[in-house]
Amino acid sequence: MKAILLSASLALTLVAALPAPHAEAAGCVKGAVVGGVAGHVAGHHGLLGAGAGCAVGHHEASKHQREQAQEAQNNRHNDESR
Repeated sequence: MKAILLSASLALTLVAALPAPHAEAAGCVKGAVVGGVAGHVAGHHGLLGAGAGCAVGHHEASKHQREQAQEAQNNRHNDESR
């Protein structure tokens, strides 16, 4: 249990300390927490799981952002053609 809390607090501290824009870290914290817990449960690899979870969370957030941008562009195009 201590390892989970330590991993989660370390991940949150590192993310909070980085001077990166919010858009670049989108999905990372949530993915890191979920990945850290899953990694710990799957064989005490919490840090490895946190890293992988961060990467997956960031990828999914970027994909969602691209889909929203495409939808907004389609809506603007449809409004202009009327």
